Amino acid sequence: MEMDSNETQPTVVVSSPARRISLRQMTLSDVDHYMVWATDAEVARFCSWEPCTSREEAIKYITDSVLTHPWLRAICLEDDRPIGYILIMPVDNIRKEIGYVLARKYWGKGFATEAVRLVTAEIFKEMPEIERVEALVDVDNVGSQRVLEKVGFTREGVMRNYIIMKGSVRDMVMFSFLPSDPFK
Repeated sequence: MEMDSNETQPTVVVSSPARRISLRQMTLSDVDHYMVWATDAEVARFCSWEPCTSREEAIKYITDSVLTHPWLRAICLEDDRPIGYILIMPVDNIRKEIGYVLARKYWGKGFATEAVRLVTAEIFKEMPEIERVEALVDVDNVGSQRVLEKVGFTREGVMRNYIIMKGSVRDMVMFSFLPSDPFK
């Protein structure tokens, strides 16, 4: 079962200056690597999705949601193995939201920070109409908040009782990055 994802996303491979990671489109052949983080309850803890329970479920998710997403890239190590993904979602004509997920084995090693920095720098070039990239982070997700702060995102405040996540009303921290903001 193979699907040509080039119809929904332009082929773009971007590498970080340190060349520890690259970003590329995910494909159906990434399913086994995807399963590493998608089945981990701790990885899914602050995500809108529940952990994946089968390979068939993973194939369906990749086919229905990943390959059709307007801007989603696999975060890959030097050997082109995906260890997570990063995405840009439209909010409106001038605002986009960034989101990311990383396999737990790679937490705390700078990979998420590197991916967020890379995408934030590139997205303003790719979409010059953007005035703001936002990130909404669960108030208890301190690691993800730290990633954004290390890149240079501004913590704007806590959005109280902002979202229902997995049956619970949650506070979210709003972060933003403008084209004129400096990277850290």
